[in-house]
Amino acid sequence: MSFDQYAPYGPVVQTAMRVITWNVWGRYGQWEARQAGIDTALIAANPDIVCLAESWSCAGTTQAERIAGQLQLKHHLFVGDWEQDDWISGIGLVSRWPISSHDRRSLRGGLGSGVGDALFAAIEGDRGLIQLFVVMLDYPLDASQVRQDQVRQLAEFIKEKTHRRHPIVVCGDFNAGPDSDEIRMLTGSSATVLPGLVFYDAWEMAGDGTAGFTWSNSNPLAAVAMYPDRRFDYVMSAWPRLGAVGHPTHCELLGVLPPDEPQLSDHYGVLAELRY
Repeated sequence: MSFDQYAPYGPVVQTAMRVITWNVWGRYGQWEARQAGIDTALIAANPDIVCLAESWSCAGTTQAERIAGQLQLKHHLFVGDWEQDDWISGIGLVSRWPISSHDRRSLRGGLGSGVGDALFAAIEGDRGLIQLFVVMLDYPLDASQVRQDQVRQLAEFIKEKTHRRHPIVVCGDFNAGPDSDEIRMLTGSSATVLPGLVFYDAWEMAGDGTAGFTWSNSNPLAAVAMYPDRRFDYVMSAWPRLGAVGHPTHCELLGVLPPDEPQLSDHYGVLAELRY
């Protein structure tokens, strides 16, 4: 088939999957009240996939299991080993479709510095395989070099686990703004880590035109850290794919409440619709 510059992807897929990423702040603060609000927000969003950073496991259950029950979705998992007082912090995943395999990779800076994690999950969606990664990178403001090292390791993990024919979705809390070197390496705004590995940023492509801060000083749970307002949390999808699969068509924030109301997390969530 010859290349058509007016239809480079062939017939464009019109259906979409709804993907959420949210740093849900573990079981800190008034976590039970926060969890009820998170449940309500997720039910209203009606997602296909939910990616949870700073999720929890406790006493034979997990936050992912609880949310799966609230959403009436059958598939969930949790990975993590960061011990808190009476719970474990890690990454959670909830899916409408079966999770056929998964793998976890620790992400570190040079000489083993920094803290980060990535979960890979192969999801057997009803319109084909989805290759999903949920990511948490190190958090200090001065840790850009650590996060760049972690992004290089993430890229190798993606290369190891994926096939270009199927959509690749990367979600999570990167603790870095869109103008940072570590994010620019992923979105093609600077030299990419690996040839051909570049991602759409769903908010950049299909947000509402605002800055889309997910770490905001309008949120009292975030303001106490005295960080600048930043967009830390991302849904990214690989470019290009036949039929424009993975192309973001809509992106919005979740859990944004007036500052005088009880907050759901120190981060706002991100919901993206991706062609699928």
